[in-house]
Amino acid sequence: MMFQRPVKNEYPAYYVPYVDLVPEGDLVELLRESLEKTVALFEGISEEVSLNRYAPGKWSIKEVLGHITDTERIMSYRLLRVGRGDQTPLAGFEENQYVQAAQTNNLSIKTILEDFKAVRNATITLIQNLPSEAWENKGNANGMEITTRAIAYIIAGHQMHHCKIIEERYL
Repeated sequence: MMFQRPVKNEYPAYYVPYVDLVPEGDLVELLRESLEKTVALFEGISEEVSLNRYAPGKWSIKEVLGHITDTERIMSYRLLRVGRGDQTPLAGFEENQYVQAAQTNNLSIKTILEDFKAVRNATITLIQNLPSEAWENKGNANGMEITTRAIAYIIAGHQMHHCKIIEERYL
């Protein structure tokens, strides 16, 4: 299934870097491929290395993976709400508070990765099963207008962004 790529007026400007990271192609297939790449990346990281931070005050590798998972869970909920035509404004979230509250450093990297896989698979089925007319729905998240398809691309690009940082700065 091919989805039309969102245009820049469909989402807030701060998401542009994420959407720009998503290559052309079938979004569902790209999400599946990035799931496989993410699993391979994190399965290759030991428990010891998973606690590394690339600089003082930065998140550990475990915390980054937990952040990717929490953000995808939240964005998938937004995708569901907007995709169903719900016009209720959706609240934002403070990512640093979520990372701190999750206490992912107390979990095994394998446990965090299993959670990510479950969330990604749920995102894929949600996207696959949305009616075609739902992709242009507009909603409000964090005080900004956004479309269903933009949310789907943001989900993909956000994960790609953080995996790139893991590869470039942590490993």
